[in-house]
Amino acid sequence: MASLNKVILIGRLGRDPEITTFESGNRKMSATLATTERYRDRDNNWVDQTEWHNLIAWGNLANDIADKRRNYAKGDMMYIEGRLRTRQYTDTQGVNRYVTEVQVDKMMQLVPAKPSMQSSNNPNATYTPAQETVYQAPAEASDPLNDQQINHDDLPF
Repeated sequence: MASLNKVILIGRLGRDPEITTFESGNRKMSATLATTERYRDRDNNWVDQTEWHNLIAWGNLANDIADKRRNYAKGDMMYIEGRLRTRQYTDTQGVNRYVTEVQVDKMMQLVPAKPSMQSSNNPNATYTPAQETVYQAPAEASDPLNDQQINHDDLPF
């Protein structure tokens, strides 16, 4: 049976993406992403549980970010697709360590951390979260079938 290693995450960048350029000319992008799950505890209080994910990207994605064709910054709400990779390294004390990373295949900005303030008349305006543009699903449209009575003779079969 075939297997699948696929990760889909939506969260906020924890830091600006960093680019490492190797002697061969290859580039690697690394960043962190925070995803937060919100739930109510036994005492009916809201609890936020945040998980941090290490992101890496190679190739065209890393090149686009390095060449500023894609401008991502800390706090941007991102959609990430990729796969999990675990690698081993030896730390400075000689201890073997393991790190799990998301090798990113697709990365899209959903909401910028700070919307453009260019339209504001005040050049010293500061960002407030209320200015964030968030996707909101349209309100449910009324169902025409519930608004009228259907007669058995109206049915085509």
